[in-house]
Amino acid sequence: MGTDRIDDIWGARAPHGPGTPWPARVDQHLVDGVEEDDVDRWVRGACLLCSNGCGLEVAVSGGRMVGVRGLADDRVNHGRLGPKGLYGWLGQQRDRLTTPLVRRDGRLVETDWETAMALLVERSQDLLESRGPLGLGFFTSGQLMLEEYYALAMIAKGGIGTPHLDGNTRWCTATAAAALSETFGSDGQPGSYTDVDDCDALFLYGHNVAETQTVLWSRMLDRLDGPNPPRLVCVDPRRTKVAERATVHLAIANGTNLALMNALVREVIERGYVDRAYVDAHTVGFDDVVEATADATPEWAGEVCGVDPDDVRRAAEIFGTSERVVSTCSMGVYQSHQATAAACAVNNLHLLRGMLGRPGAGILQMNGQPTAQNNREAGCGPALPGFRNWANPEHVDELTTLWNVDPGTIPDWSEPTHGMQIFRYAEQGSIGFLWISATNPVVSMPDLARVRKILSGDQCFVVVSDAYLTETAELADVVLPTALWAEKTGTYTNVDRTVHLQDKAVDPPGGARSDLEIFVDYARRLGLHDRDGAPLPPFETPQDAFDAWKEASSGRPCDYSGLDYARLRAAGGTQWPCTDDAPDGTERLYASGVFPTDREVCETYGHDLATGAPLDETAYRALAPHGRAVLKAVPFDAPFEEPDEAYPFRLTTGRTVYHFHTRTKTSRSAVLDAAAPSMWFELSEPDAQRLGVGEGDVVRVTSRRGAVEAPARVAALREGVVFAPWHYGDRAANDLTLGAWDPVSKQPEYKVAAVAVERVAAGTGPAPAPLGTASAPVRPRDAARTGRE
Repeated sequence: MGTDRIDDIWGARAPHGPGTPWPARVDQHLVDGVEEDDVDRWVRGACLLCSNGCGLEVAVSGGRMVGVRGLADDRVNHGRLGPKGLYGWLGQQRDRLTTPLVRRDGRLVETDWETAMALLVERSQDLLESRGPLGLGFFTSGQLMLEEYYALAMIAKGGIGTPHLDGNTRWCTATAAAALSETFGSDGQPGSYTDVDDCDALFLYGHNVAETQTVLWSRMLDRLDGPNPPRLVCVDPRRTKVAERATVHLAIANGTNLALMNALVREVIERGYVDRAYVDAHTVGFDDVVEATADATPEWAGEVCGVDPDDVRRAAEIFGTSERVVSTCSMGVYQSHQATAAACAVNNLHLLRGMLGRPGAGILQMNGQPTAQNNREAGCGPALPGFRNWANPEHVDELTTLWNVDPGTIPDWSEPTHGMQIFRYAEQGSIGFLWISATNPVVSMPDLARVRKILSGDQCFVVVSDAYLTETAELADVVLPTALWAEKTGTYTNVDRTVHLQDKAVDPPGGARSDLEIFVDYARRLGLHDRDGAPLPPFETPQDAFDAWKEASSGRPCDYSGLDYARLRAAGGTQWPCTDDAPDGTERLYASGVFPTDREVCETYGHDLATGAPLDETAYRALAPHGRAVLKAVPFDAPFEEPDEAYPFRLTTGRTVYHFHTRTKTSRSAVLDAAAPSMWFELSEPDAQRLGVGEGDVVRVTSRRGAVEAPARVAALREGVVFAPWHYGDRAANDLTLGAWDPVSKQPEYKVAAVAVERVAAGTGPAPAPLGTASAPVRPRDAARTGRE
C-alpha cells in the first residue's frame, strides 16, 4: 500500500453532529508485496508513538511484522491511525543493538550479558556500601510498560531505598500530574475522548493537536465539519492547522500563558458566568482566586500577551455561554515558568462553570509520551505507587506492608527527586550510578552542552538500556540492548485513562531483552528481598507483575483491580478506575462532584504555586477540602529570560507530525524520515524581511548557552518569535534552551528562551512549507513586547 497518509495526514472526514457516535474508519498499512492473505496472524495491541494510545493489530508473517491496522471497535481511535502509527514501525529492526556493550579504553565494545550485569551489580554494591541508597539514581521514560515501571519502582524505592527515581516524563507531562493533583487531589484525567463527540466548545491551550495527536485531531475535525460544530478557541503563537479552524485564535507571546489565563478567569467571574451553587458545594478557595486575578483585565492581558483585548473577551464569552466545554492543555503551557499555575487555571475555569463529569464537559491535561500515565501511576515520578502521598505516613505504611519491606526503607523524608536535580547530583558525583532507560536526554534535555559534560565525565557510572545506540548510549559505561514495542507483552495507559494490552507479536533481535527481564535480573543479582527473605520484586512475568500492580492500585484513584489480561484481550481498551463493581471502567471522573481531596486519600497536600514550597499536613487540614476541589491562583510573573538588545527574539520549541521524541524510532522509517529529514527554524514574514532572510537560507540562532545553524522557513507566527522542532540530535534545538523550571512541577522551561538570529548563507532552494503554515503573518499588538523597539 502507498504512503499517501504522509500528505493526507488526517485521512478522509466522517462528519457528525453532537451526541452521535464517531463513525469508524479502519486505516491499514502492509509492507510492499504483502497482501492480507499472506498474514499468518493479527496480534492486538496499541500504538506507542504518541499519547493518544490508538488500538491496533500487528500483522505477522514468517515471524516478522509486516503491517498494522486500526481496530474499528476501539474506543480511542475507531480504527484510525496517524502517519506515525501507520509507518513508524517500518524501520524498527534497523541498526538494533543485539548484545550488551561496555566501555573499554574509552570505546564501547561488545560483551555478554553476564559481564555487563556483573558490572552493574558491582558498582551498585560498592556505592551502597560507601554512600548508601542516595548514591544510586534511575532515570526512565514515557515509553515502557506499566509492568516495567512498577518493577523499577519496587526495586528503587522498596529494595534499594533511593528517592532518586524520575524520568523524561518530567520534561513533557509533570505539569499535567501536578495541576490535576493540586486541584482535584489526585492525578488522572477527569474527561474522556468521547467528550469531543458531545461538546459545543473546544479550548486548546498550547496544544498543537493536529501534529502531536493526529487521530484526536481527526475526531475534532469530524465535529468541526459536521452539523452544529463546536466553537474552537486556540492559544498558540503560531498559526497552526488548529489555529486556522479557530473561532478565536489567541496568538500570545510565549511565556505569557498565566497572564491570559488569569484574565479569562477574571472575565468569567466578572461577567457572572460562575455556577455559584456548584462552586459553593464542591470547591474551596474561590475568594483567593478572585483576589489573585482581580487586576487581570483584558486590556492588561492584551498588553502583556500581545493580543487584542476584545479577543480575550470573546474567548471568555465562549467559555461562559457554552453548555459543554472540552479543554485540552499541553506543552505550550507545561514547558514554562508558571506552568502549574496556568494549568490549574484551566481547571479553575471548569470548576467555576460546573463543567465536569458529564458528556461533552471535561478536561484533558495531555501527556506527551505514550505511557507517561503509567510512569506516574506506578511510582516512577512525583508520587508513590497508586498515587500515594509520600508525606502521608499511612500511605507509606500501606506500601511497606504491601511490599513486606522494613519500615524506613521507602524514602519518605522529602519529595521524590525530580529529573533536573538527579542530573545535578550526577554532575556533582553524589549520584555515582545513573541508569537511564528507554530515553535520550542528550537530545531531549535543556542546556545540552551541560548534559553531555555530565554523562561523559568519570564522576558517575552511566548505564543505558535502549534498542539503539542513541546519542545518550554513546556516552554510557554500559549499554543494554532492549526489546521494543510488539516484541514483549504488557499494558499501556493513554491520556484518557484507557488501558490497552499489547501482546508479544515477534521476538526481539539477537540477545535483546525486555526491560522487565533486565530489571528483575538486576534485582536478583543484587540480592534484593523482603522481610521474610523472599525475592523483591516477587514476580518475573508480565502477567504476574500486572496482578501485583492490581493489588497495589486497589482502592486508590487509579484502581485496576477489575482488569486482567483475559478481559483486555477480549474487550480491548478499558478505562480506569475499573473494579469488580464497574467492570467496564469509568468514562468520566467526578460526576458526583466528590473529589479525592480528603487527607486520607489525596496524592499531595499541595504546594504554593508561586514558590513551589510543599504544604504540610497541618496547612492541608486548615484548608479543609473534605472531598471538594481546590481553586488556586497566583499573579503573573515574567519569564526567567526575556528578549533584550543582544537576544531580541523569543525561541519556542515543538514537534513535527512525522517524528516522535528524538527520532530514535521514526528516523529509521524511510517514509517518515523523508517527510521531515532535518532541522529548521521558523521566522515570521516581517522578521525574515528585516533580517534579509529568504526561504531556505541558513540562519544561525544563538542563545546564552549555544548556537545552532539550520535552514529558515518563513511561516505564520508572531513577530519576534522563532520556532524550532526539537527532535533532531545533529542540530539540537535544546542546545539553546535553558535549565530553569516551574517551581511546582519542576518541568523545564523549553518554550521561552531569548535568542539572536542572523543569516549566514544563501539556501540551495526553497525550504518545504511547514505543516499548518498560512500566508498571513501573525502580528503582535505591541511591538515592544517582542523585545525590539
